[in-house]
Amino acid sequence: MTLEDSYWVVEEMRRRREANGERVIGRKIGFTNSDAWAGYGITGPIWNYLYDSTTFDLSDRNSLDISTWPNVRMEAEVSFGLRLAPRPDMEEDELLDCIEWTALDFEVCTSVFPDWRFQVVDGAATGVHVALLLGKRHFIGDDRREWASRLANFSARLSEDSGLSADGGSHQVLGGPVKAFRYLVRELGRFGGKPLGSGDIVTTGTLTVALPATSGQRWRASASGIGFDDIELVLL
Repeated sequence: MTLEDSYWVVEEMRRRREANGERVIGRKIGFTNSDAWAGYGITGPIWNYLYDSTTFDLSDRNSLDISTWPNVRMEAEVSFGLRLAPRPDMEEDELLDCIEWTALDFEVCTSVFPDWRFQVVDGAATGVHVALLLGKRHFIGDDRREWASRLANFSARLSEDSGLSADGGSHQVLGGPVKAFRYLVRELGRFGGKPLGSGDIVTTGTLTVALPATSGQRWRASASGIGFDDIELVLL
């Protein structure tokens, strides 16, 4: 199986989900932290679709039932809301102009493969996604240059009430969330699929290593040097 085969599966799943009434509202990027590639047995990032059935605002929903999902892991990420459709030939400054808002978020992930051991083609085909839960949206407005600087250089922490935690930051996301966004736009141009457009959401990959999660836990994520609000989620 090749990566092209994986994205054929992704497109077929999209067609089936849309036929069942779900709506694509953006993209997720996975495995942007190269430090974790060896541990997962993969060799590069992946992308998949976000749906209205799996994407929520934490202001509306601060808990999530994961009892039916196997091998769940938690990630803290940065999401972008788009105001303009990006093109594959755009550089980072131009892509930043496509962004309307940014937020700290949780992505709750799953794997049908025991111990999260799989190849990149397996991760691409399955998407390893349960849900995206967005924190407060910060509108970039006229402060794009300042936001570009902050997004390129901030730290982050993911923690759970029992003491489990991980530290990281923008450098672990292919060198920064905007760089990860650029990677995604070029990969979409390479493999096709539904193009990104105004109003879409892009989540740019985990800021720390993904941590194992179970029902009954309370998770928190915070960022320093960028002004994001802390976020919190209870797993049921």
